[in-house]
Amino acid sequence: MAIGKILSDVLKERNTTVTDLARNINVAPTTIYSIIERDNMKIDISVLIKICKSLDVDIEMFYKDYLDNNDVLVLNDTKVLPSRIYGKKIDTNASIELLLLKEIQNNIWETLARPAKRVKVGTKIIFGDGLLMATCLEEKPDGERVFQMEYQGIFLEILEQIGSMPLPPYIHKKLINQDRYQTVYARDYGSAAAPTAGLHFTKELLQKLKKKGVEIVYVTLNVGLGTFRPVTVDKVEEHHMHSETYQMSKGTADTLNLAKKLGKRIISVGTTSTRTLESIMKKYGKFVECYESTNIFIYPPYEFMAVDALITNFHLPKSTLIMLVSAFSSKEVILNAYKIAVEKKYRFFSFGDAMFIK
Repeated sequence: MAIGKILSDVLKERNTTVTDLARNINVAPTTIYSIIERDNMKIDISVLIKICKSLDVDIEMFYKDYLDNNDVLVLNDTKVLPSRIYGKKIDTNASIELLLLKEIQNNIWETLARPAKRVKVGTKIIFGDGLLMATCLEEKPDGERVFQMEYQGIFLEILEQIGSMPLPPYIHKKLINQDRYQTVYARDYGSAAAPTAGLHFTKELLQKLKKKGVEIVYVTLNVGLGTFRPVTVDKVEEHHMHSETYQMSKGTADTLNLAKKLGKRIISVGTTSTRTLESIMKKYGKFVECYESTNIFIYPPYEFMAVDALITNFHLPKSTLIMLVSAFSSKEVILNAYKIAVEKKYRFFSFGDAMFIK
């Protein structure tokens, strides 16, 4: 049931008028009417909290049913590579860490090296007692290095032996269970980071949503270097987004196009799913089967063409992710949401809590 309908029912039950409620919480009556009459509006959570206090109801009653059979949920099914590997330089035995970002040609990888100053063109690094050797082919800015990989056997199996999950730098505790950084629906290896909004979904929850009639479809965006880059320029339009590959199947495209035609809500889980959907819609004007790359950078003001609602985590300041979220809602609403999150001691970032914006 939509928030507006629930509020209307509560007012009738309490024999309270819109004018009385507006006076009690010090807002204009039009604010209350707009919530009742426009169920898909972006509701200021601070107003809703005041309403709940005034009516002596739990805010959770407004959110018992976030999704229904008029919704299509879009998930990013990429799988995180165990792409953080530690090795030794052959000539000096110095320790080097590589984060594998993207295979740009057969066995040639774009990486982040640390410490990068020790890695020059021609540097050879050995990993896993000789299971893998990497030779630096190119030096790029900001610690990026391009390596040729040499090994015997299957590369992924070697990575599973010698690699670890590429956790964000603010997470210092080692994961005992590596799958903790994978979504339950992750399918094909390819990402340097998890689409973390999806970590909130369990198999049981997805099954419940399906039983309610929510359609669930998948896209794939392989998360790359852009996730690790804060915005440091004064003018946001000068920020450079790295390209990431994405894929949409014909089945997903057909489902989403029909949803648009029928007026159903398309709910994107995470910024990666959002960037995929908006990239395709912006390029083709509809959803199509494709396997392409995108460097789309979404920041205010931006007119969303594909997505009607968004489930996302609380992101780092100065990140492209928080700019996307602010573009979808507004700077004021997001700042207020963060203020409440701090007050309520919600968890932030990759393993943190999520918000639902509609």
